[in-house]
Amino acid sequence: MNKDILKKGFTNLVTAKTMAELYEANFKVVSKYVHATSRGHEAIQTALGMQLLPQDYAFPYYRDDAMLLAFGMTPYDLMLQVLAKKDDPFSGGRTYYSHPSLKDADKPKIPHQSSATGMQAIPATGVAMGLQYLEKQGLKNSVTSEHAKASFPSGRIEDGLVVCSLGDASVTEGEIAEAFQMAALKQMPILYLVQDNGWDISANEAETRAQNAAEYAKGFHGLEAISIDGANFIESYEALEKVIKTIREERRPFLVHAKVPLLNHHTSGVRMEWYRDDLEEAKSRDPYPVLKQQMLDNGFTQKDIDTIEAEIKTLVENDFQNALKAEDPTPEDLFTHDFAPTPITEEKGERSPEGAEKVVMVDCALFAVEELMREHPECLLYGQDVGGRLGGVFREAATLAQKFGDDRVFNTPIQEAFIVGSTVGMSAVGLKPIVEVQFADYIWPGLNQLFTEVSRSCYLSNGKWPVSMILRVPIGAYGSGGPYHSSSVESVVTNIRGVKIAYPSNGADLKGLMKAAYHDPNPVVIFEHKGLYWSKVPGTQGATSVEPAEDYVLPFGKAWVLQEIWKQDDVETCTIVTYGMGVHWAMNASEELGLKDQIEVIDLRTLYPLDEATIMKSVKKTGKCLVVTEEPSNNSFARALSGKIQEECFKYLDAPVVTIGSENMPAIPLNSTLEQTMIPSTEKVKAKIEVLLNY
Repeated sequence: MNKDILKKGFTNLVTAKTMAELYEANFKVVSKYVHATSRGHEAIQTALGMQLLPQDYAFPYYRDDAMLLAFGMTPYDLMLQVLAKKDDPFSGGRTYYSHPSLKDADKPKIPHQSSATGMQAIPATGVAMGLQYLEKQGLKNSVTSEHAKASFPSGRIEDGLVVCSLGDASVTEGEIAEAFQMAALKQMPILYLVQDNGWDISANEAETRAQNAAEYAKGFHGLEAISIDGANFIESYEALEKVIKTIREERRPFLVHAKVPLLNHHTSGVRMEWYRDDLEEAKSRDPYPVLKQQMLDNGFTQKDIDTIEAEIKTLVENDFQNALKAEDPTPEDLFTHDFAPTPITEEKGERSPEGAEKVVMVDCALFAVEELMREHPECLLYGQDVGGRLGGVFREAATLAQKFGDDRVFNTPIQEAFIVGSTVGMSAVGLKPIVEVQFADYIWPGLNQLFTEVSRSCYLSNGKWPVSMILRVPIGAYGSGGPYHSSSVESVVTNIRGVKIAYPSNGADLKGLMKAAYHDPNPVVIFEHKGLYWSKVPGTQGATSVEPAEDYVLPFGKAWVLQEIWKQDDVETCTIVTYGMGVHWAMNASEELGLKDQIEVIDLRTLYPLDEATIMKSVKKTGKCLVVTEEPSNNSFARALSGKIQEECFKYLDAPVVTIGSENMPAIPLNSTLEQTMIPSTEKVKAKIEVLLNY
């Protein structure tokens, strides 16, 4: 082997090994924050890290510190993270050791990923899907093209690939299967590196796996897999060199199954001596003496080796002492980078152009997406059944595939987790994905990705990797959809910090919010009530709108005051706070009661950010408040909002804040009589208004 490569590999392995030994020697100091090290895995990680280029994307997992060193990170960089220091280059002290996020010009790009085992496979595959899309469309990767071409030592910028590093235990996760399926189906440029040390935590491979990762991969036709000795540096380097060359040239997926020993604790909090009976056998497969002998076999002397080790020991010790002295984050540092700044802060453009026709709500959304795709080649739409044959089960994507092609508007398998989580990767290559789940009831498999990866990426990467995506979610009870097509789920999603949430009541708002969401660099969930799509439900004609002009945008966090009233001392007045279908129940109820001049209706439009100022101003004026939701009201977003209003407006209230929602039953029944008994209605809202005004 080339001596320079061998020396660089040995130096990197020794660095990682020395750091692990230093952490163990200073256990009481560094174990304040849980960490894992690469001890035993160093050879395969080093062999991979040395071969990636700045145009590549990497998704290391929490044991991959040797890989990070091979990318060019220093011991000091990593020690800032193990000690959770302010200048931790990945997260500013927010997340664990070896949980990297990196956007340096001269290194592989590392989007944020979590600790959850296997979770990174879907975002990583999303990057590969994004690279493939860019290549097919002839577009540049806006993330890597920010850097001068001179930064890339070889290959074109467009020849980037993706590496997803996994532990063998994580391959049993269902989301791994979704990632493998899509990579094999679409033939994406991605390498799945599975480091197999035979252990989960205390459960071993015999207890938990029917086959190893290479054997499992054979079930995914088009995903080629090999097994290697990951503790042998030369074997690992040469095998990976061939695989990486093939991926760069042929743009197809590979899995490399690398057998390695685990020579350190699972983490600093789970000690190996508590449960393992194979420690002596594992030590016999240590990659360090193997590489040391390979150095000697290739012309290096023992003195050369001793010199390298001495220099590394001094470097690591000095970096550790400097890291100990580094500054901790301040309390103020907690409150940064929850969201990236959005350029859309004001309502702009023509909401009701002269001569424009009224259109139903679903068409306002369709036209908004069409306009965005026409103007922005980085915009694409995917999900279940949105492709050319159907155009969405609600026809919300009708004609789009025909107009923009099957590469820009396409069907996915039934994989809600992949649909949601892949947007992390698509966004990381500069794309803007618009995705959807068919019904709110089906969002649950995608919540893992939405909560753990999508929502936290900006915050835990210290602002480097906000996820720019739109997730469309048809929601609500409509036409006896029954228990699996009728649910309201906004309370669950509003409890996920780091996403913005829209829930419009009419087509004009939906189009304006869709445009604002597109230009927002953060993740956005748009709830679209199925019962408002075509205004077929009696009393929802107000959901139809004159279609706004193409330049119309409506910022998030700006509620709409309907039926604005003056402060009146001689009559009872109230505020109704609601959103979505509730707006129509509220407006119809006030009209049928003949109380339009006594009731102010607040259409929230967005559930996060929430326009608290408009709400509180209205309630302080009217003195009474009714919050209307379609969700069962117990433990709901609406109930929490009621409590907030009560807290902020207590001295102005003439009655308790009242909440009305669906009955607190486990599901919406299929039978139409039972469905109508379950959910609110104009009549039920009318009854609540009368009780409240007469309180």
